[in-house]
Amino acid sequence: MPTWLQWMTSMEYSKPIALLIFFFTFIGILVYVFTGKKRKERLESYKYIPFADDDVSDTEDEQGKSS
Repeated sequence: MPTWLQWMTSMEYSKPIALLIFFFTFIGILVYVFTGKKRKERLESYKYIPFADDDVSDTEDEQGKSS
């Protein structure tokens, strides 16, 4: 077995390597989400969804009570 592979499979070195892999994956996801102009506009339009949700539930309650 090559020395570098044996070094990576050792438990004391595998945790930092896994941490680096997950960190760069997380950074890649952030870059992907926040760099596209169309994607940014779509995400900005979603910020009012919690407030719009209250209006929908109120009208559903009124419709349910009237029938």
